[in-house]
Amino acid sequence: MAVAATVTLGWIACRRTRWRRSTILLETLRVLAVALAAVLLGGPQWVQQYRPESKPVVAVLWDDSASMTTHDVARSGVAATSATSRGEAIERLTLPETWSTIADRAEILIQPFAEAEQLAASDNTVNEISNRHGDPDADDFNEAGTDLASPLVNVANKNKHLLGIILASDGDWNMGAAPVQAASRLRLLGVPVFSFPVGSKTRLPDVELLSFDVPTFAVSGKRVRIPFSIDSSLPRDHGVTVTMKSASGDEVSKDIRIAAMGRTNESIDWLPTELGDETLSLSIPRQADEIRDDNNSSSAPIQIRQERLRVLVIESLPRWEYRYLRNALSRDPGVEVSCLLFHPGLDKRGGGNSDYIKEFPATKEELARYDVIFLGDVGTDEGQLTPEQCDWLAGLVREQASGLVFLPGWLGHQFSLLETELADLIPVLLEEGQPGGWGSRTPQHFELTQTGRRSLLTKLADTQDENLEVWENLPGFQWYAPVLAAKPGTETLAVHQEMSNQYGRLPLLVTRSVGAGKVLFMATDGAWRWRKGVEDLYHYRFWGQVVRWMAYQRNMVQGETMRLYYSPEQPQERQTITFNANVMETSGEPLSGGNVTLMIEPPSGAATSVHFEATGDAWGAFSGRFTPRQAGEHRLTLQCKETGKTLESKIVVQGVALEQVGKPARPDVLEEISRVTRGQTLSLDRVDDCLQLLSAMPDPPPAIRRIPLWSHPLVVGSFILLLGIFWVGRKGVGLI
Repeated sequence: MAVAATVTLGWIACRRTRWRRSTILLETLRVLAVALAAVLLGGPQWVQQYRPESKPVVAVLWDDSASMTTHDVARSGVAATSATSRGEAIERLTLPETWSTIADRAEILIQPFAEAEQLAASDNTVNEISNRHGDPDADDFNEAGTDLASPLVNVANKNKHLLGIILASDGDWNMGAAPVQAASRLRLLGVPVFSFPVGSKTRLPDVELLSFDVPTFAVSGKRVRIPFSIDSSLPRDHGVTVTMKSASGDEVSKDIRIAAMGRTNESIDWLPTELGDETLSLSIPRQADEIRDDNNSSSAPIQIRQERLRVLVIESLPRWEYRYLRNALSRDPGVEVSCLLFHPGLDKRGGGNSDYIKEFPATKEELARYDVIFLGDVGTDEGQLTPEQCDWLAGLVREQASGLVFLPGWLGHQFSLLETELADLIPVLLEEGQPGGWGSRTPQHFELTQTGRRSLLTKLADTQDENLEVWENLPGFQWYAPVLAAKPGTETLAVHQEMSNQYGRLPLLVTRSVGAGKVLFMATDGAWRWRKGVEDLYHYRFWGQVVRWMAYQRNMVQGETMRLYYSPEQPQERQTITFNANVMETSGEPLSGGNVTLMIEPPSGAATSVHFEATGDAWGAFSGRFTPRQAGEHRLTLQCKETGKTLESKIVVQGVALEQVGKPARPDVLEEISRVTRGQTLSLDRVDDCLQLLSAMPDPPPAIRRIPLWSHPLVVGSFILLLGIFWVGRKGVGLI
């Protein structure tokens, strides 16, 4: 319609000027410009085809990782007990002679993909990691693992005329993107993947020492309990004797039973006697039907120290629980106890021998000396704690990694703490309508939860069965606090054996982590009754474990004006470590807004500096994070620019082997890749079928290049030229 209207207007214009030559030329240009615009609206394209001059490519990718050394592929015609490795089973696929029948039609590209290939193949990845962690030695970050996605994508990027891909692997991938993402990309390119899975779907008979959780430090003369885990794929239970040895020559053995086809969690006790650095190693004897024994042992370092923990016990009245708790702590050679009795209603506060202090610590610096604080039946009533002191206690737990134990009583003073900063630290909900708690004429009893059965706090006997029996037979209590339920994020170790409400069984022993510290809530005041018939056996052991559990992290590394602790305690390679530090001025006051850095020197020697951020200026608290990329011993040097002080220590990063021998193969991964790319999954004896499928495939279609004319510079320039000539012509003939 536009072209027709333009022709009509041009005919009228030419007729009006009596068909003057200049008018005819101008109107012709106008019609050409409008016609060109009309044609471009149709979206015409310039189509070019490029046919490859070289033959299409068939890529044969075979897995050369450590998991391929697993011997679990049955040999044809050989006894079932004899098996070959996965790598040997696919050896035929790696030979050029195997694919010679299609060599005339396609170029055969055979290449392996193995451990650490993916990081080495991508300079950008190495540079990114190196820049992120400030380590100039990029070679330190090569991780031993298998990436199935990257080899598929890389071979497709490097070969534009790819006929198909042969993939031989056990399907075990532990690095990179999900293989199905690469398969989706290959499907869009029209490249099928013919996969050859290899390996057994079931795990081979093996006993593996999964973990050996040696603590960072232990106390000389105090037994330390070291947990360990064993994973077994053997078809029946086995009784074994595990042996733990120290570098100094100590040896401890324990008889255990390894559960069949499952995980066994056990522990072994050790009594350190000498101060200094030590190395412990745990080993499991090889079983007759076990295929390997290189994973039956593990070792870890530990530091033996002299213990001196400072504990503050705050109470209103010297009830029985307080008296026996004070005796238990004061008789512990590793504990220095201080007691504060408020004695509400009396003119003077109670006191006695040198264990007693006359008043609450006057400054934060004095309070920060205590590792654990027991808060009895105390609140903010007249003559007791002040709101400011409650704020100090909350900050001590959050920023200084101290422990806080709540021991409520029948006076109900702790309900007034709900109006202070300590409210968030209390791990339970309290029934405000019953501040005095509940009493009973008959003894009530604890019952351990599943978490409590595994906890070190509730371990009153050497074995789990004996421990349960001890808790069942402990003398009962006749009063308990008005607890409704445990708050979210807490761990309930013990509940009331009988009483329950709408939330379930009443929690009596609850713990939680708050900031850098720990909190424990003991909902009864009858633990002193545990001494009946056995004296100090259970009562002293329980409270001694509580104090050491709460003070453990706080005492990892400490100097005169610095303290350093970190989580997790036993870091692994590629696992982020959170470092926390408390730094004091030379005068003893907390450092506010200082410049604190941690120098970390890995085994390679390429040191990294971690700058700490202030997290609590009022307590001199600083924090930083670091992700180790190497296993082994890392030397730590904490530095403060303002004070000029340093604190040296070390941590041992455990190596994590991504490639593990003996694990089951994952053929489902290869099956999914073939299904998504419209290929096939074939067994190793169907190589000829694969050759036939490749021979029957059509050649890759020619590459087509489509150029839209509406956006081509030449067409746009021509259009502008026509318009320019048209308007210049109108100006020349006097129409403008």
